[in-house]
Amino acid sequence: MTDTDMLPESWRGVLGDELQKPYFKELVDFVEDERARGPVYPPREEVFAALDATPFDRVKVLILGQDPYHGEGQGHGLCFSVRPGVRTPPSLRNIYKEMQEELGHPVPDNGYLMPWARQGVLLLNAVLTVRAGEANSHKGKGWEKFTDAVISAVASRPDPAVFVLWGNYAQKKLPLIDEERHVVVKGAHPSPLSAKKFSGSRPFTQIDEAVAAQGHEPVDWRIPDLG
Repeated sequence: MTDTDMLPESWRGVLGDELQKPYFKELVDFVEDERARGPVYPPREEVFAALDATPFDRVKVLILGQDPYHGEGQGHGLCFSVRPGVRTPPSLRNIYKEMQEELGHPVPDNGYLMPWARQGVLLLNAVLTVRAGEANSHKGKGWEKFTDAVISAVASRPDPAVFVLWGNYAQKKLPLIDEERHVVVKGAHPSPLSAKKFSGSRPFTQIDEAVAAQGHEPVDWRIPDLG
């Protein structure tokens, strides 16, 4: 995982240096040690899946999550998203409910958000790995420095983007973003704990208006049923 080849090609120029820094080498050692002790999610080949799905020059929206799902077979490296066939988690159900009420799109039968990622929606977790069954178990080990570099790289581009920061944890990243050039959509987290505040916050309308104003193609938020 220290090799820059692990990074998708479009991100190597802006993030390659991070992989050579002492903190990242320590992080790799920590994650490998964790994998030797027991299951760590997502699998090694999907740690950078969000960057793989959304090339650097195609990011028009960045949605920030916290850390991966810690149940077997759930997460696959995109925040809020689960593999096909896995029950849609509560936070994503609340996102879908808001999407339905706001845009009129039907709630899909799955939680696989790859269609968003392929349209330029970077689904980034602040922490990219987790120990099985233990939420936040890889917090504070170095991933945050790396994903701060991802956020900063997008924020440094000449091309503006929309940053979606749901909840207090995500909003701590505000200092990394120049709000004069970019649009930040802030709100309550869609988790059941704050769902009442999230409901009716109309994030999709805010994102759509900003994407249009920035001259980018609109995002089709509909997720197809997988049956």
